[in-house]
Amino acid sequence: MRIGIGQADFKITDIGHNLEIGRSLLADAGRDGVDVLVLPELSNSGYALDSRGEAELASEAVPGGPWCQMLAEWSEKDRLVVCGLCEKEGNRFYNSAAIFAGGEYRGVYRKLHLFTREADIFSPGNRELPVVEWKGFNFGVMICFDWAFPEAARVLALNGAHIILHPANLVLPYCQAAMVTRSIENRVFTATANRTGLERGLSFSGMSQVTSPRGEVLVQAGRDQAGVISVEVDLAIAENKMITANNHVFKDRRTEFYKRILEDWS
Repeated sequence: MRIGIGQADFKITDIGHNLEIGRSLLADAGRDGVDVLVLPELSNSGYALDSRGEAELASEAVPGGPWCQMLAEWSEKDRLVVCGLCEKEGNRFYNSAAIFAGGEYRGVYRKLHLFTREADIFSPGNRELPVVEWKGFNFGVMICFDWAFPEAARVLALNGAHIILHPANLVLPYCQAAMVTRSIENRVFTATANRTGLERGLSFSGMSQVTSPRGEVLVQAGRDQAGVISVEVDLAIAENKMITANNHVFKDRRTEFYKRILEDWS
Protein backbone atom coordinates (compact mmCIF):
# COMPACT_ATOMS: atom_id res chain seq x y z
CA MET A 1 0.00 0.00 0.00
CA ARG A 2 1.40 3.41 -0.96
CA ILE A 3 1.22 6.00 1.85
CA GLY A 4 1.49 9.66 0.83
CA ILE A 5 1.94 12.84 2.84
CA GLY A 6 1.29 16.31 1.47
CA GLN A 7 3.26 19.36 2.56
CA ALA A 8 2.56 22.98 1.60
CA ASP A 9 2.34 26.61 2.75
CA PHE A 10 -1.29 27.54 3.40
CA LYS A 11 -2.50 31.12 3.98
CA ILE A 12 -4.72 32.48 6.76
CA THR A 13 -8.36 32.70 5.58
CA ASP A 14 -7.29 32.68 1.90
CA ILE A 15 -9.98 30.26 0.83
CA GLY A 16 -9.20 30.29 -2.89
CA HIS A 17 -5.44 29.88 -2.43
CA ASN A 18 -5.83 27.05 0.05
CA LEU A 19 -8.32 25.19 -2.14
CA GLU A 20 -5.93 25.46 -5.09
CA ILE A 21 -3.08 24.11 -2.97
CA GLY A 22 -5.33 21.24 -1.91
CA ARG A 23 -6.25 20.42 -5.50
CA SER A 24 -2.58 20.44 -6.45
CA LEU A 25 -1.61 18.08 -3.64
CA LEU A 26 -4.44 15.70 -4.50
CA ALA A 27 -3.42 15.72 -8.15
CA ASP A 28 0.21 15.01 -7.22
CA ALA A 29 -0.89 12.12 -5.01
CA GLY A 30 -3.05 10.70 -7.77
CA ARG A 31 -0.15 10.78 -10.23
CA ASP A 32 2.10 9.09 -7.67
CA GLY A 33 -0.33 6.20 -7.22
CA VAL A 34 -0.97 7.01 -3.56
CA ASP A 35 -3.53 4.78 -1.84
CA VAL A 36 -3.65 6.63 1.49
CA LEU A 37 -2.99 10.36 1.74
CA VAL A 38 -2.57 12.64 4.75
CA LEU A 39 -2.82 16.43 4.40
CA PRO A 40 -1.83 18.98 7.05
CA GLU A 41 -3.78 20.42 9.95
CA LEU A 42 -6.18 23.32 9.23
CA SER A 43 -5.53 23.11 5.49
CA ASN A 44 -8.60 25.15 4.62
CA SER A 45 -7.97 28.06 6.99
CA GLY A 46 -4.30 28.42 7.81
CA TYR A 47 -3.12 28.01 11.37
CA ALA A 48 -2.50 31.28 13.24
CA LEU A 49 -6.10 32.50 13.35
CA ASP A 50 -6.42 35.46 15.68
CA SER A 51 -10.19 35.56 16.16
CA ARG A 52 -13.37 33.57 15.90
CA GLY A 53 -14.27 35.92 13.07
CA GLU A 54 -11.35 34.61 11.03
CA ALA A 55 -12.37 31.06 11.85
CA GLU A 56 -15.91 31.85 10.71
CA LEU A 57 -14.62 33.11 7.38
CA ALA A 58 -12.51 30.03 6.59
CA SER A 59 -14.37 27.20 8.32
CA GLU A 60 -16.70 24.67 6.75
CA ALA A 61 -19.24 22.08 7.76
CA VAL A 62 -18.10 18.47 7.75
CA PRO A 63 -18.88 16.59 5.56
CA GLY A 64 -20.71 19.15 3.41
CA GLY A 65 -18.10 21.84 2.76
CA PRO A 66 -16.00 22.47 -0.36
CA TRP A 67 -12.87 20.80 0.97
CA CYS A 68 -14.88 17.76 1.99
CA GLN A 69 -16.43 17.51 -1.45
CA MET A 70 -12.98 17.69 -3.02
CA LEU A 71 -11.60 15.04 -0.67
CA ALA A 72 -14.56 12.73 -1.24
CA GLU A 73 -14.14 12.99 -5.00
CA TRP A 74 -10.43 12.18 -4.81
CA SER A 75 -11.11 9.16 -2.62
CA GLU A 76 -13.64 7.72 -5.10
CA LYS A 77 -10.85 5.92 -6.97
CA ASP A 78 -10.47 3.34 -4.19
CA ARG A 79 -8.37 5.65 -1.98
CA LEU A 80 -8.40 6.97 1.58
CA VAL A 81 -7.61 10.53 2.62
CA VAL A 82 -7.37 12.33 5.96
CA CYS A 83 -7.18 16.12 5.99
CA GLY A 84 -7.01 18.70 8.76
CA LEU A 85 -9.82 21.27 8.56
CA CYS A 86 -11.27 24.21 10.47
CA GLU A 87 -14.73 22.81 11.14
CA LYS A 88 -17.84 24.70 12.21
CA GLU A 89 -20.78 22.99 13.88
CA GLY A 90 -23.46 25.23 15.29
CA ASN A 91 -21.72 28.06 17.09
CA ARG A 92 -18.57 26.05 17.79
CA PHE A 93 -15.33 25.66 15.86
CA TYR A 94 -13.17 22.54 15.96
CA ASN A 95 -9.64 21.76 14.83
CA SER A 96 -10.67 18.62 12.98
CA ALA A 97 -9.54 15.87 10.63
CA ALA A 98 -12.04 14.62 8.06
CA ILE A 99 -11.78 11.05 6.81
CA PHE A 100 -12.96 9.82 3.39
CA ALA A 101 -12.47 6.41 1.77
CA GLY A 102 -13.85 5.01 -1.46
CA GLY A 103 -15.86 8.19 -2.02
CA GLU A 104 -17.62 7.89 1.34
CA TYR A 105 -17.42 10.02 4.46
CA ARG A 106 -15.93 7.86 7.22
CA GLY A 107 -15.96 10.30 10.11
CA VAL A 108 -14.33 13.33 11.69
CA TYR A 109 -11.88 13.53 14.57
CA ARG A 110 -11.79 16.72 16.66
CA LYS A 111 -8.45 17.51 18.27
CA LEU A 112 -8.37 16.57 21.95
CA HIS A 113 -5.20 18.38 23.00
CA LEU A 114 -5.28 22.05 21.99
CA PHE A 115 -1.97 23.88 21.65
CA THR A 116 -1.24 27.35 23.12
CA ARG A 117 -3.90 29.84 21.89
CA GLU A 118 -5.99 27.32 19.94
CA ALA A 119 -8.39 27.17 22.90
CA ASP A 120 -9.27 30.85 22.30
CA ILE A 121 -10.99 29.79 19.08
CA PHE A 122 -11.58 26.05 19.09
CA SER A 123 -13.62 23.88 21.40
CA PRO A 124 -11.76 20.77 22.59
CA GLY A 125 -12.57 17.52 20.88
CA ASN A 126 -15.66 15.67 22.04
CA ARG A 127 -15.15 12.33 20.28
CA GLU A 128 -12.82 9.40 20.83
CA LEU A 129 -9.69 9.00 18.76
CA PRO A 130 -10.97 7.08 15.70
CA VAL A 131 -9.76 3.91 14.06
CA VAL A 132 -11.20 3.33 10.57
CA GLU A 133 -11.05 -0.06 8.84
CA TRP A 134 -10.31 -0.02 5.12
CA LYS A 135 -8.97 -2.71 2.79
CA GLY A 136 -8.35 -5.06 5.69
CA PHE A 137 -6.24 -2.61 7.70
CA ASN A 138 -6.96 -0.16 10.51
CA PHE A 139 -6.15 3.54 10.25
CA GLY A 140 -5.93 5.64 13.41
CA VAL A 141 -6.12 9.43 13.36
CA MET A 142 -4.74 12.11 15.64
CA ILE A 143 -3.83 15.78 15.11
CA CYS A 144 -0.58 17.66 15.69
CA PHE A 145 -0.06 18.28 19.46
CA ASP A 146 -1.69 14.94 20.27
CA TRP A 147 1.84 13.61 19.61
CA ALA A 148 2.94 14.94 23.02
CA PHE A 149 0.52 12.63 24.82
CA PRO A 150 1.69 9.01 24.54
CA GLU A 151 -1.73 7.85 25.68
CA ALA A 152 -3.25 9.02 22.37
CA ALA A 153 -1.06 6.84 20.18
CA ARG A 154 -1.30 3.95 22.63
CA VAL A 155 -5.11 4.00 22.60
CA LEU A 156 -5.11 3.99 18.80
CA ALA A 157 -2.70 1.05 18.76
CA LEU A 158 -4.68 -0.87 21.40
CA ASN A 159 -7.77 -0.33 19.25
CA GLY A 160 -6.01 -2.05 16.37
CA ALA A 161 -4.45 0.74 14.32
CA HIS A 162 -1.77 -0.47 11.91
CA ILE A 163 -0.84 3.12 11.09
CA ILE A 164 -1.49 6.51 12.70
CA LEU A 165 -2.41 9.26 10.23
CA HIS A 166 -1.32 12.58 11.67
CA PRO A 167 -2.20 15.99 10.15
CA ALA A 168 0.02 18.63 11.76
CA ASN A 169 1.24 22.23 11.81
CA LEU A 170 4.42 21.77 13.80
CA VAL A 171 6.43 24.59 15.36
CA LEU A 172 8.18 22.79 18.21
CA PRO A 173 11.36 20.89 17.24
CA TYR A 174 10.50 17.58 18.88
CA CYS A 175 7.65 15.90 17.04
CA GLN A 176 9.43 14.20 14.16
CA ALA A 177 11.74 12.39 16.57
CA ALA A 178 8.90 11.68 19.00
CA MET A 179 6.89 9.96 16.28
CA VAL A 180 9.74 7.49 15.84
CA THR A 181 9.27 6.63 19.51
CA ARG A 182 5.49 6.36 19.08
CA SER A 183 6.13 3.84 16.31
CA ILE A 184 8.54 1.77 18.40
CA GLU A 185 6.53 1.71 21.63
CA ASN A 186 3.34 0.71 19.79
CA ARG A 187 4.82 -1.20 16.86
CA VAL A 188 2.82 0.85 14.34
CA PHE A 189 3.49 2.95 11.27
CA THR A 190 2.92 6.71 11.48
CA ALA A 191 2.38 9.28 8.73
CA THR A 192 2.80 12.93 9.75
CA ALA A 193 1.81 15.60 7.22
CA ASN A 194 3.24 18.95 8.29
CA ARG A 195 3.19 22.36 6.65
CA THR A 196 5.82 24.90 5.71
CA GLY A 197 6.17 28.65 5.78
CA LEU A 198 5.98 31.54 8.25
CA GLU A 199 2.67 32.76 9.64
CA ARG A 200 2.28 35.58 12.18
CA GLY A 201 5.64 34.82 13.74
CA LEU A 202 5.23 31.03 13.69
CA SER A 203 7.77 29.10 11.61
CA PHE A 204 6.59 25.67 10.53
CA SER A 205 9.16 22.91 10.37
CA GLY A 206 8.15 20.83 7.33
CA MET A 207 9.94 17.48 7.41
CA SER A 208 6.73 15.49 6.94
CA GLN A 209 7.50 11.80 7.34
CA VAL A 210 6.42 8.19 7.46
CA THR A 211 7.89 5.96 10.19
CA SER A 212 7.85 2.19 10.61
CA PRO A 213 7.18 -0.11 13.60
CA ARG A 214 10.93 -0.71 13.72
CA GLY A 215 11.62 3.00 14.26
CA GLU A 216 12.80 3.69 10.71
CA VAL A 217 12.08 6.98 8.97
CA LEU A 218 10.96 5.55 5.65
CA VAL A 219 10.59 8.86 3.83
CA GLN A 220 10.91 12.49 4.91
CA ALA A 221 10.35 15.81 3.13
CA GLY A 222 12.68 18.78 3.40
CA ARG A 223 11.92 21.70 5.69
CA ASP A 224 10.65 23.93 2.87
CA GLN A 225 9.65 21.30 0.33
CA ALA A 226 6.17 21.56 -1.19
CA GLY A 227 4.27 18.65 -2.72
CA VAL A 228 3.60 15.00 -2.00
CA ILE A 229 6.10 12.32 -1.04
CA SER A 230 5.13 8.69 -0.67
CA VAL A 231 6.41 5.25 0.18
CA GLU A 232 5.21 1.68 -0.31
CA VAL A 233 4.63 -0.12 3.00
CA ASP A 234 3.41 -3.51 4.18
CA LEU A 235 0.97 -2.57 6.93
CA ALA A 236 0.76 -6.20 8.08
CA ILE A 237 4.16 -5.72 9.72
CA ALA A 238 2.34 -3.72 12.43
CA GLU A 239 0.47 -6.86 13.50
CA ASN A 240 3.69 -8.19 15.06
CA LYS A 241 3.91 -6.62 18.52
CA MET A 242 7.08 -8.42 19.56
CA ILE A 243 9.85 -5.92 20.27
CA THR A 244 12.26 -8.79 21.03
CA ALA A 245 11.81 -12.56 20.73
CA ASN A 246 10.52 -12.54 24.32
CA ASN A 247 8.81 -9.16 24.71
CA HIS A 248 5.34 -8.16 23.53
CA VAL A 249 4.72 -4.40 23.80
CA PHE A 250 1.13 -4.90 25.00
CA LYS A 251 1.15 -8.23 26.84
CA ASP A 252 4.20 -7.25 28.89
CA ARG A 253 2.52 -4.15 30.31
CA ARG A 254 2.01 -4.11 34.09
CA THR A 255 -1.22 -2.13 34.09
CA GLU A 256 -1.85 -2.63 37.81
CA PHE A 257 1.06 -0.24 38.42
CA TYR A 258 -0.12 2.45 35.99
CA LYS A 259 -3.21 3.67 37.86
CA ARG A 260 -1.79 7.17 38.34
CA ILE A 261 -2.08 7.71 34.58
CA LEU A 262 -5.87 7.67 34.84
CA GLU A 263 -6.04 10.07 37.79
CA ASP A 264 -6.41 13.83 37.51
CA TRP A 265 -3.07 15.56 37.87
CA SER A 266 -2.44 17.70 40.91
